[in-house]
Amino acid sequence: MKTIISTNNVKKILFFAIALFTTGLFAQDEEAKTKPKLSLSGSIDAYYRANLSAPNDENAIAPGSSFANLPGFALGMANVIASYEGEDVGFVADLVFGPRGTDAIFASPMYSATGNIVNQLYVYWNVSDKVKLTFGNFNTFLGYEVISPVANFNYSTSYLFSYGPFSHTGLKADFDLGNEWSAMVAVMNPTDLTEFNPTGNYAFGAQLGYSGQYLNFITDDGAYEIDFTGGFDVSEEFFLGINAAYFDNDGVGFAGAALYPQYATSDTFTIGLRGEYFTETGDFGAIGTGIEDSSVFAVTLTGSATIGNLMIKPELRLDSASDDAFINNDLTPTKSLSSFVLAAVYSF
Repeated sequence: MKTIISTNNVKKILFFAIALFTTGLFAQDEEAKTKPKLSLSGSIDAYYRANLSAPNDENAIAPGSSFANLPGFALGMANVIASYEGEDVGFVADLVFGPRGTDAIFASPMYSATGNIVNQLYVYWNVSDKVKLTFGNFNTFLGYEVISPVANFNYSTSYLFSYGPFSHTGLKADFDLGNEWSAMVAVMNPTDLTEFNPTGNYAFGAQLGYSGQYLNFITDDGAYEIDFTGGFDVSEEFFLGINAAYFDNDGVGFAGAALYPQYATSDTFTIGLRGEYFTETGDFGAIGTGIEDSSVFAVTLTGSATIGNLMIKPELRLDSASDDAFINNDLTPTKSLSSFVLAAVYSF
């Protein structure tokens, strides 16, 4: 009898031990699910650029758009993004180093002497499954292209992207309206004043989205911009991106449209074209002709080869303006410029 009782006691002890161990495993699993996760990502990029129809010495010129404008072998930027994602709240700290990064944050006009390198710096709160609040410095919601070369198909950037806002600082609310509809409203510092607000004025933004198509609006001290950004999968291999915008500041501004057809020839290579028409109203000064109401038509042909996390992008670009905006190899003013870029972009 004692032996039977002893055996039963052993069974009970083993049962409770297994139960406690299992409960501990489940508790650890639940803790792992709810514990915020710190992640690090980013990219580096470098490129070679040469004019085909213009000098490549001290007289070298480039299109009037942002980035990838330095001659010869040149640096893009190092982009390091730290993010902390909790169940409902988190943050993003996005830092940039190098020429592209400096151009992206306008050399941090308020704090350039202290070496500000912030591209984005914000916290967010998922209030519910349908509402998200973002507070801080975030990249713009307007336009098809972005600052990071990882998310752009073409390495050089469009005029539409270059003369729209890059980043904002403020508070925005994103809403999931259901059935593929979304909306966003924002109150922000004046455009490009990303460190603090020295004017006391504020910009207001809004977005309405449906199934990957977005209608954007921003108004800032009398100036305003309307922007449409979207795209369609025509087939499994063929994608067509679209961007159109109109900006006005008391009769001075720009308008334009761009198409981005891209065709994947394999899992590792895609070829794409950006065709853009950009026109100024008044003396906006983006194209560089010195003449009011100038326009430019730019065609950029880009190949993108993927090798693991590395993308190699050869690119041919032709900018053709309505008036003399460039020079040729004889240093004579001309309406067109052809150039070549070979870029390498590594993401992690």
